[in-house]
Amino acid sequence: MEFAHETVLLEEAVEALRPQPGGVYVDATLGGGGHTARLLERSVPDGAVIAFDQDETAIAHAEPLKRQYPGRLTLVKANFAEMEERLRALGVTAVDGVLFDLGVSSPQFDLPERGFSYWHEGPLDMRMDRHQPLTAREIVNEWDEQELARIIREYGEERFATAIARAITRARSKKPIETTTELAEIVKSAIPAAARRSGPHPARRTFQAIRIAVNDELGALERGMEAAFRALRPGGRLSVITFHSLEDRAVKRLFQTWAQGCICPPEFPVCQCGRKPLGRMVSRKPVTPSSEELERNPRARSAKLRAFEKLDHGER
Repeated sequence: MEFAHETVLLEEAVEALRPQPGGVYVDATLGGGGHTARLLERSVPDGAVIAFDQDETAIAHAEPLKRQYPGRLTLVKANFAEMEERLRALGVTAVDGVLFDLGVSSPQFDLPERGFSYWHEGPLDMRMDRHQPLTAREIVNEWDEQELARIIREYGEERFATAIARAITRARSKKPIETTTELAEIVKSAIPAAARRSGPHPARRTFQAIRIAVNDELGALERGMEAAFRALRPGGRLSVITFHSLEDRAVKRLFQTWAQGCICPPEFPVCQCGRKPLGRMVSRKPVTPSSEELERNPRARSAKLRAFEKLDHGER
């Protein structure tokens, strides 16, 4: 199967890590391999890259890259939330940079059988790791109405979450909901016509919410970033590309926590808490795609890149 994928913010995300010869870098989200390839190119002749992906298709697609850079690329089929134990098993105690490119890769979106797309008919799947037991079908057909409404509201930021959850439970009481297009039509029917006339597909937010729930994306993100930060050498950097506000807020919140110094009340003349910043944000505002990149790849429109550098006293 062809695994073509337009890598978003390729140069900016890699540049933020300042790859060097002899460095050790982690691509936490291998995907189509664009960032991994550029990290290998930028760290010649002996930089090492460890690339994670829970999708076996992505791992298989990267095998030629592994042969192209013998001894320099290690492929790990695992969720980046498992980074700490996987690095330990490889004997890696510290790394110079970690890159996260979050969200679902284009090949996953475009294959109807993966069940991510509301445009093409496919089974209700949405698993990034096809060996995990929980699927979108189970959530849609078995989770209670209140829990459905909660995830659609929280993970999809959908204002019609209650009506959509009610429409789903009403439809499944007649027969199980089996396909992506079935679900998309049910969601569409629950949203007022006036709200459907403009903007993206009416099912987009609901599909995003269910996908996040299936893959525990926000929980995995926090665990993965904490593990990545612990693995960084002083002076090492994290480079994180997000695609929706929930991810971006989670990343920003972690960065702000790590960058925070003294937390004593302002009336204290001298610091009593002794808290020092663990690192610093590389830039105050996120980097976004150029107009040229957006013209070439409209899917990049919501991408934001944030980078963080660990300070010398940042051991945790």
